[in-house]
This record gives sequence, C-alpha cells and structure tokens, in this order.
Amino acid sequence: MKKLIKVVAAIIENDQQEILCALRSPEMTLPNMWEFPGGKVEQNEDIYTAIEREIDEELGCKINSFNEVFNDNTHEYESFIINLLSIKCRVVEGMPKPSEHSKLLWLKRENLDSLKWAPADIPAVKQLIEEK
Repeated sequence: MKKLIKVVAAIIENDQQEILCALRSPEMTLPNMWEFPGGKVEQNEDIYTAIEREIDEELGCKINSFNEVFNDNTHEYESFIINLLSIKCRVVEGMPKPSEHSKLLWLKRENLDSLKWAPADIPAVKQLIEEK
C-alpha cells in the first residue's frame, strides 16, 4: 500500500497581487516542476504551525497564514499519495530566498498556467486563476 503524506503549501501573495512560485531543484522528486513552497506536516503538528515552520526553513522568512485551507487535494503519484493543503499566507518579516528550490518567481494569477506545475498543485493553481 502506498504511503499517504500530509503536506502544506503556502500561497504567498505580495502587495502587487503576485503569487510566489517555487521551482523544484533537479535533486528533488518531481525535478524542475513548479510548486507552492511548503512541506510535510510533522506528527502532532497543526497545519498552520507546519506552514510557518516550513517557509521559515525553506525560504528564510516569516509568514502569517490566514488560518483557512484554500485548496485540499489528494493526488496519487507512482510511489506515494499526497494530501496537499494549500493555505493563503503573507510575508510578515524578511524576503523569500530559495535554499532548496532552483528559483523563485512572483507571477500574476492570470500567468500561473504558463508554468509546468507539479500535478498535486494544479487544482490550487486553477482555483487561483478562477478567483478574482
């Protein structure tokens, strides 16, 4: 049976209504695909604590989440199943810098579909594009 992994993803929007997109590095699973930054929820950790911890670790900045799940998607990959919880956030301290990712990009909603997204992130991307 495939392992189910609970993952949080931050949909970080700036003052120009641009959304932060992160390119997975060649060393990561799903290399060179775009995603919303985030990571695994630790045991006994709530999703909002997890997203703030993951973004601090991965991007070196502090965020506040809006304490609601924007998109909840379960996607089955070849070797595992991911339950991806996308949460809208804002940067409150520092500037995001890539440490694990190859690069970061700020994009307007209407341009999000120009990137090659990791399959689990696609439902949140579509929901963002449709949202005004």
